[in-house]
Amino acid sequence: MRSYFHISLFALALLFCCVDRDNDNSIIYPESKKSAHTDRYHGVDIPDPYNWLEIDTSAETRAWINEQNKTTNSYLEKIPFRNKIRKRLDDLMNYPRQSAPLKAGNYFFYTANSGLQNQAVICYKEGLNGKEKVFLDPNTFSEEGTISFSLSGFSENDSLLTLSKSSAGSDWQELIVYSIKEKRAIGDTLKWVKFSSATWFGNGFYYSRYPAPKEGEAFKQSNSLHSVYYHIIGENQENDVLVYRDTVNPKRYHSISITEDKKYLILYIAEGTDGFECHFKNSAQKGTFSPLFTGYNQKSSVVDHVNGRFLVLTNVDASNNKLVSIDPLNPAKENWIELIPEGKHLLQKVSSSCGLLFASYLENAQTRIYLMDLAGKNKKEISLPGTGSAHGFDGKREDSVVYYTYSSFTFPGSVYSYNIKTGHSTLYYESKLLYDPLEYESKQVFYESKDGTPVSMFIVHKKGIQLDGNNPCLLYGYGGFNISLMPGFSVSRIPWLENGGVFAMPNLRGGGEYGENWHKSGMLENKQNVFNDFISAAEYLIKEKYTTSKNLVISGRSNGGLLVGAVMTQRPDLMKVALPGVGVLDMLKYHKFTVGHGWIPEYGSSEDPEQFKNLLSYSPLHNLKSNIAYPACLIYTGDHDDRVVPAHSFKFAATLQEKAAGPAPQLIRIETKAGHGGGKPVSKLMDEEADKLAFSLYNLGITPYYSD
Repeated sequence: MRSYFHISLFALALLFCCVDRDNDNSIIYPESKKSAHTDRYHGVDIPDPYNWLEIDTSAETRAWINEQNKTTNSYLEKIPFRNKIRKRLDDLMNYPRQSAPLKAGNYFFYTANSGLQNQAVICYKEGLNGKEKVFLDPNTFSEEGTISFSLSGFSENDSLLTLSKSSAGSDWQELIVYSIKEKRAIGDTLKWVKFSSATWFGNGFYYSRYPAPKEGEAFKQSNSLHSVYYHIIGENQENDVLVYRDTVNPKRYHSISITEDKKYLILYIAEGTDGFECHFKNSAQKGTFSPLFTGYNQKSSVVDHVNGRFLVLTNVDASNNKLVSIDPLNPAKENWIELIPEGKHLLQKVSSSCGLLFASYLENAQTRIYLMDLAGKNKKEISLPGTGSAHGFDGKREDSVVYYTYSSFTFPGSVYSYNIKTGHSTLYYESKLLYDPLEYESKQVFYESKDGTPVSMFIVHKKGIQLDGNNPCLLYGYGGFNISLMPGFSVSRIPWLENGGVFAMPNLRGGGEYGENWHKSGMLENKQNVFNDFISAAEYLIKEKYTTSKNLVISGRSNGGLLVGAVMTQRPDLMKVALPGVGVLDMLKYHKFTVGHGWIPEYGSSEDPEQFKNLLSYSPLHNLKSNIAYPACLIYTGDHDDRVVPAHSFKFAATLQEKAAGPAPQLIRIETKAGHGGGKPVSKLMDEEADKLAFSLYNLGITPYYSD
């Protein structure tokens, strides 16, 4: 059973103080010089007066960043409760937590955080009941906690471990090999790695990397020639064997996995973030890879190799996915054997562990897990701790126990073990916070979008809340890249909920919650559906008196930052505050930086005449208009973001400050030594969340009071 603590000393009182701050127009924005630069697209001239901000390493841009941060910090420092919110977040975040363990021989590896450590510590036990030991503490590598490590792969004999190292939140990685027994790096360090794990085989491993970028261009240069190499332990990286490279199509991505029996290498080739080819070869033989699935309009992944046949999770002729068995010697579709047919709900994942199949379904964006034999028979549901999200169930064939993490909007992530012999889950590690989750409730509703499409939405709030339209509401969304938004726990949400706030999260088209058709209905020429779904979600919340437009905050990151930017430019009247984070905001140029070209299958490209028109119709940067009263806006990004380069946010902020009418603040918060979000230190995360919360409440005219 769960036990939770509620300490009234730290609880936020449900008291509000409304203040008219609309007359505070004292912000003097830093000067953003304008150039006469213009880009021509298919006979149309598009001004880009702030294109100089794309050169993030220039002295001019660095000076602009410093001045913008000074202006933003000066504004945030005026908020009287900013520090109280920051302290409350520290109090809430200061709780022990662990990941599910990974078994390697007799070792169990996992990550753990005692509370406010900037980075999770990599720990291990020798035997499940062995003494916990620290294998590597990333917090000792940097005073600011900006260096992170993650588990990346184990050698075949479980004596060596590959860790992935990232600095300042960059997508660039170093793969470093460690001896498990001696707990030390053995000297093998591989650089310029991106989007890759270490796939061990024999006396080395496969991995993917790019050529070294030009000096000073690492965080913005368009990446080309993502190639697969094989590294032999003890050799210098320059001697690594090139396994696969496509010089004809240099923008494609390549990655390799290996079946558990080590008999087959599986090569995946992608043109971007949507769809990929799948090839294979016998790992013991030389020669080229043979095609298993060709074309980039499908997604098919090899789950395992059993009795001479591949088990493949595929969306071919199955929008909600299915599992099929394929003979590698006769892979034609007419020879497939269907093991798990397509159903009403999305088959999100299948893992073959303990000699069985664990099928993870998404039923109305909530996890359901079913166990069945390798033929897809004898199906039975695994009872989860509640209605929420569960991740894991991975293991080897000889295992009899698998581990998974379960969480919901109100309950933090805890780890469970599932024993296939008993058929029961057991609590393995429980997370405990200084708050009472039983004071809150979550529900799922359905509303109609502009075109009549039903869309689901989760709503979370304190029990007994009055639906009188006066509640502050935080509407969060994403809607893209086939990514599913599911119930999950976030400490940063608690101060909002404690103060009577409503949190709402719709499952917009473009996401993966309802299969590939749902995804396609929100991509390319259908992208406006995503924004309409989000706007309709806001209108539903207002209609049902959860909130009003004067009490509404919209928020999203990355593709969700695009969502916020598009909606605030299309319907500036609909919300009071907008929080676009690390957003894709220049839709005409996004593909020219780092890995942006990989998003063309999702968005389209301005180099195509018809797609240019569509992109221009909603590109947030290009749809800002003069003398419009835009909502209070806090843009946030990181100066080391090499996924969505910060120039998107820089140019959007400069344009917004130039064109917006009215007193609402238009600010940008630029985190230094931080990237897209991965590996960000806890202290920086809490600083960012406190500023977003304080900015939002302040501009809603709400002051939270804390009890003594």
